[in-house]
Amino acid sequence: MKTHSNRLWIVALALGWFFDFLFWKKAPGVNFALYVLLCLISGFWLLVQAGARPARTSLWLLPPIGFLAAMSFLRQEPLTSFLAYATTLFLMALLAATYLGGRWPWYSLADYVVGFLRLAGGMLARPLGFANEVRRERPEAESRSTGGKIWPVVRGLLIALPVVAVFAALLSSADLIFAQRLDDFIALFNLEKLPEYIFRGVYILIGAYLLAGAFLHAAEKSRDEKLLGQDKPLLAPFLGFTETGIVLGSLLVLFAAFVVIQFQYFFGGQANINIEGFTYSEYARRGFGELVIVAFFSLLVLLGLSAITRREGNGQRRAFSGMGIGLVALVIVMLVSAFYRLVLYESAYGFSRLRTYTHVFMIWLGLLLVVVMALEILHRERAFALAAVLASLGFVLTLPLLNVDAFIVRQNVARAAQGQELDVSYLASLSDDAIPALAGAYQNASLADKVHEELGATLACMDFNRMDLRPRPWQSFHYSNWKADQSLQALRSDLKSYQLKDGDWPVLVIGPSGVEYQCWNYGTD
Repeated sequence: MKTHSNRLWIVALALGWFFDFLFWKKAPGVNFALYVLLCLISGFWLLVQAGARPARTSLWLLPPIGFLAAMSFLRQEPLTSFLAYATTLFLMALLAATYLGGRWPWYSLADYVVGFLRLAGGMLARPLGFANEVRRERPEAESRSTGGKIWPVVRGLLIALPVVAVFAALLSSADLIFAQRLDDFIALFNLEKLPEYIFRGVYILIGAYLLAGAFLHAAEKSRDEKLLGQDKPLLAPFLGFTETGIVLGSLLVLFAAFVVIQFQYFFGGQANINIEGFTYSEYARRGFGELVIVAFFSLLVLLGLSAITRREGNGQRRAFSGMGIGLVALVIVMLVSAFYRLVLYESAYGFSRLRTYTHVFMIWLGLLLVVVMALEILHRERAFALAAVLASLGFVLTLPLLNVDAFIVRQNVARAAQGQELDVSYLASLSDDAIPALAGAYQNASLADKVHEELGATLACMDFNRMDLRPRPWQSFHYSNWKADQSLQALRSDLKSYQLKDGDWPVLVIGPSGVEYQCWNYGTD
């Protein structure tokens, strides 16, 4: 990399400038995906030119990076967008941290933490050290031929600027026409924005510095010669088997008692719930969130005890595995109960974002529990971290594939077609991802007139809420916005029959039948 130091700084500065060009005062859109692509292409070109070729397993990270970067301008639902940005950056950091070694599939949790800390430290410190090394190793003649031509020019400009400024001020005082021409010339540079230009220049330099650090770390410090805890445990087990047995045994008894009570509701349904004196809503709503939390923290307890418990002899190892498998099995049953409660709630009250997130999360958490049980049987505890990363990635990838807001529209419209209520104000609060699905449902002639009018009112509300959207530069192009515009434009003549009443709060839409619909949602969990 030292022989290509000039390329490194030029590429880093170019990427810093492109960041400013793509993001300064521009809303998120295609700019994020373009910048990710530029960073990947530039980074791979620099590293390969320097003789640093990536490990094959490191290249496995590229497909999810590309997919999630694309989803950043294809989906607009808030959690989907946030996770697309965050996970793309996480995977790119993982790529830089394991570029040469490619051993991330064998990482433990400690390896992930230490690897990212090393990357952060390399981004902060490595460029300065690299510049000093290059300066020491570069021949004096070469230094004179490159830097010797540039620095005199820089020094000359710094000396000339104040001298010219003083004489320009004197000449302006001497001649008004010259002063006017000088003012016109200075106006070309818009010096009123000088503080903004300085700020932008500073963050361009900071971004270039950090990117140079990431490239240098990937080229020189990403081999992963030795993983933490591979030869011996990072933390020596210190908790006795008796103490662990008491903890796991207590949890087994508690969870088993809970599961026994649940079985009557699996087979009795709403009738048994009412017998116990609880309403359908109370039973369904209060259950699933708490049970998901129990399942998640039970997994953490099991993994923690597995790391710190001394197991002497095959008997204790088999006993720990047996209790661990039993605990996971009971947690899976509890998770099924939570899923059942959530389905009850969704059937009674429809889908919302939070319920959809929870729905998807429980499926991936259940799969993770099954994998953890298999790894415990096979004594492959080190693979727990990989399983957790893959399950998390599965959850993140599922949301854009599902298209959360469009999914909510389809499910709730299907319920409305069966005679259930349709929450117009909630649907109107969804992102532009929902508009094509709403438009498609609105054009469905088989729906009842009431549902058709409710869908029209929802679209009219969303069209009203989008009136203040300003034209965006191409860097902020978002497919979801464009698709929503196309869908609304096709229905513009139909929506003229809906009257807006925006003098008071909340804004109301009056349907063709005279029914008023609120355009503001006060929250649905």
